[in-house]
Amino acid sequence: MAVLVKNGKIVNHDRSFKADVLCVDGKIVEVGENIQAPENCQVIDATDRLVIPGGIDTHTHMQLPFMGTYAVDDFHTGTRAALSGGTTMICDFVLGGKGTSLIDNFKQWKSWADPKVMCDFTFHMGITWWSEQIREEMSKIASEYGVNSFKTFMAYKDVFMLEDDEMLECYRHAAGIGALAMVHAENGHIIDRESKRMVAEGVTGPEGHEMCRPEHVEAEATQRACVIADTVNCPIYVVHVMSKSAGKVVSEMRRDGKVVFGEPIAASLGTDGTNYWHKCWRHAAAHVMGPPLRPDPSTPKILMKQLACGELECTGTDNCTFNGNQKALGKDDFRKIPNGVNGVEDRMGVIWTKGVHSGIMDENRFVAVTSTNAAKVFNMYPQKGIIQVGSDADLVVWNPDRSRNISKDTHHQAVDWNIFEGMEIHGIAEKVISRGVLAYEHDGDFFHVEQGHGKFVPRQPYSEYVYSRIRQREKFYKPQKVEREPYTGPVIKLPQ
Repeated sequence: MAVLVKNGKIVNHDRSFKADVLCVDGKIVEVGENIQAPENCQVIDATDRLVIPGGIDTHTHMQLPFMGTYAVDDFHTGTRAALSGGTTMICDFVLGGKGTSLIDNFKQWKSWADPKVMCDFTFHMGITWWSEQIREEMSKIASEYGVNSFKTFMAYKDVFMLEDDEMLECYRHAAGIGALAMVHAENGHIIDRESKRMVAEGVTGPEGHEMCRPEHVEAEATQRACVIADTVNCPIYVVHVMSKSAGKVVSEMRRDGKVVFGEPIAASLGTDGTNYWHKCWRHAAAHVMGPPLRPDPSTPKILMKQLACGELECTGTDNCTFNGNQKALGKDDFRKIPNGVNGVEDRMGVIWTKGVHSGIMDENRFVAVTSTNAAKVFNMYPQKGIIQVGSDADLVVWNPDRSRNISKDTHHQAVDWNIFEGMEIHGIAEKVISRGVLAYEHDGDFFHVEQGHGKFVPRQPYSEYVYSRIRQREKFYKPQKVEREPYTGPVIKLPQ
């Protein structure tokens, strides 16, 4: 069945205009005024509504095995929740432990996802150890498996963390195969030492999680990762920018001409780290993630301003949810609390509320940071991220004038808490079209697609949006030797 969305205001990243959109066989086939509905066509009236590209969440961890347990939102409940909030694609992380095969890990994650996903998905690949095997598998993953982004960790010592020399080799190889390096930027050695000190001094609650990894620990690692990547002319994407200090580093690097992208997440844009000092342990523990939320309450607004003006690029959620009883594994030691927060369902609404509704960004920038920029950075544009003929029919009928209150009692996620509990959201995804099918309707809370509706989206290396400057730099930044006469003067003799 074809789908025709009529009478809406199309909002792309570059302009807004009145038009209808006709979708056939999963693609947008016509955009214009007064389109006539073909036979067997479902017509959706978008009068007084915005029609925007489906959201792309750049950072999720569905059913992630972590700290001895599994995230409770799997590829079914996680993508179901994503659809209800206006997100039609997630970018999840394949994240195996040290000594494991990237290819085996990819196959494992895809076997989990394929039968469950209700929206489209793609993968980033975690690099948790370094060897010649990993070097070879990175090349194969990029050329044959449709993954062009590889994430390294500077934290989680002895679990995921790489040392600087390993990152240097990883980034050098990533640049050689046209991939994008990604980084979790925190100083793992400092965190390891300071977390032990906190516990020794009797600070065992969730507040210790933030106290052992303050924002300068994030900023220092962000600076170091960007320098390492720039040294080998590799583009780098800093995931979950959580602090003003890290945001400032990314901004300064971009102003200096470095190919650096920063990703704040719904959590860092919508709430803050004062929650770690909440008197209810379960409330405080629900907010534990790495890097942590920052206790400075001005942080979310400042990150939103950076996002609005182009200093930060994309938005994800780092959605990695563990129920309260799972978090309670760390009831006597914050180091044992499984790290992770929610956000995949609420990202679009939080950013609209804190960004557009508050007057910090306009509707076109909203589309850029929730969809288009992600499609460009990860080489899916214009297949994804824009409403135009030939693009995938992933659309959201968005009502900016309706509101709702976020609650764990009404959200679609499996987790039994919500870090945005009680927040009033302005802006509703009233109807969500995925792969040319009406997938979700807010009124009545109807899902019209089943598990397996979503598909894996492969991505090719050498994204033009990312690599155009890298190629240009290669032409002009090669070292040049100085031609001079050989030195023939005296040379001291060193003692034997």
